[in-house]
Amino acid sequence: MTTHTPQSSSRVLHAAVIVAALGYFVDIYDLVLFSVTRVQSLTDIGVPPEQIADIGSELLGYWQMLGMLVGGILWGVWGDKKGRLSVLFGSILMYSVANIANAFVSSVEQYKILRLIAGIGLAGELGAGVTLVSEVLDRHNRGYGTTIIATIGVLGAVAAFGITALFDHVAAIGQHTYFTGWRMAYLVGGLMGFALLILRISVHESGMFKQTAEQTKVERGNFIALVSRRRWLYKYILCILIGLPTWYVVGILVTLTPEFAKNAFMMTEAPKTAGMAVMWCYLGLALGDLLSGLLSQWWRSRKKVMWLFHLLSLGTVIFYLTSGNISPAMLYTKSFLLGIGVGYWAVFVTIASEQFGTNIRATVATTVPNFARGSLAPITFIFASLKTSLGLMQAALILGAICIGIALFALMLIPETFGKELDYIEE
Repeated sequence: MTTHTPQSSSRVLHAAVIVAALGYFVDIYDLVLFSVTRVQSLTDIGVPPEQIADIGSELLGYWQMLGMLVGGILWGVWGDKKGRLSVLFGSILMYSVANIANAFVSSVEQYKILRLIAGIGLAGELGAGVTLVSEVLDRHNRGYGTTIIATIGVLGAVAAFGITALFDHVAAIGQHTYFTGWRMAYLVGGLMGFALLILRISVHESGMFKQTAEQTKVERGNFIALVSRRRWLYKYILCILIGLPTWYVVGILVTLTPEFAKNAFMMTEAPKTAGMAVMWCYLGLALGDLLSGLLSQWWRSRKKVMWLFHLLSLGTVIFYLTSGNISPAMLYTKSFLLGIGVGYWAVFVTIASEQFGTNIRATVATTVPNFARGSLAPITFIFASLKTSLGLMQAALILGAICIGIALFALMLIPETFGKELDYIEE
C-alpha cells in the first residue's frame, strides 16, 4: 500500500460532520417509516388483516432491502470513482423523490417498486458520510465525528413516529380521508431531503480522495476486486457479520411487535402497530450509539466496545423473549433496552471504513452496512421457517443466538483499527 501526507482537521464539529449527521437523520427517518406505518398504510390500500404481517415483511425484508443491496454497490463504487460528496447529493435526491411518491401509493405493487427505489437511494447516505468524516477529521477524533452522525441520525426514527402521530391527530380532527398520517409523513420526509440538499453546498470534498483521484494509475472503487481478492474478501465478510444482530432486533423483534405482543406475550392491550416500539428502540439506539462511540474513544479500542455491546444485546434479547403477560410500559421498556444493546452502529461502520485504503474505502463503508441490513432477507426467511415448527418465541430465541454468535466469532477475527492512519492506497 502507498501512503502520503494527510490533511485533516481536529475540529469535531466540522461542517461535514453536521451535514452528514442531518443526512443520516433523514435517512433513518425514511428507513424506519415503513415499520412505523406498516399496519395503517397497508390497511388503507386494502390489504386484508391476515396478510399484513406477511406483506409487510416482504416489503421491508425483500423489496426495500434488495434496493439497499443494489444501491450499496452502486453508490459505493460511485463514491470511490467520483467522490464522496456526489453520493451524498445523489442518494438523498433519489430517496426524497421516492418518499414523496410513497405518499400517493394505492396498491401493494406500487409500494414494492417505490420501496425498492427508496432502498437504492437510502443505501448511499451513511457509508459516504462516515467515509467523508473519517477522512476529514484526524485519526484521534474521527470516532467522535462518526458518533455524532449515528447519535443524531437514529433520532430520525423518533421523528418518524412523532410526525406520523401528529398528522394522524390532525387528520382525525379535520376528518380527512386521504392525507392521513402515514401519507403526510412520507411527504415531510421528501421535503426534508430537498432542504438538506441546500445545506450540502457548504461541504467540501475529502482531501484524501482528491489526492487519490489525481493518481491516474490508481484503480478506484473496484467491487469485483473487493470480492475476488482473498485478503480483501476475508476482512470484508468479517465487517458485515459483526453487524448482523442489529437487523435481527430491528427487523424481527421490533417491527413485529404487534405479533409478539398478541401471540407470545398474551397482552390484553396489545398495540396495533409497531410505531411506539420503534420509537423507543431507536431512542435506545441513540443512547447506545453515544455510549459505544465515546467508550471506543476513551478505551482507544473499537473491538472491546463491540464485545461489550454484543454481550449486552444477547442479554436484552433473552430478557425481551422470556416473559409472559406484560404491560405496555414493560413492552416499551424492553424495546428501549433492545435498542441500547444494538446501539453500536457508529462503531460498526467506523470499523469497516478503517479496514481499507482510500481507493476502495467508500465502496466498503457503503456496502457493508447495507449488506448487514440486507441480511434481514435471509433472517426473515429463516425466522418464518423456524416459526412454523417451533413457534414465535422459540424461533426468535434460536435465531437471535445464531446471529449474535456469528457476530462474536467474526469480531474475534477482525483486526483492531483505533487510531489507524487512513491516508493510504490498497494495491
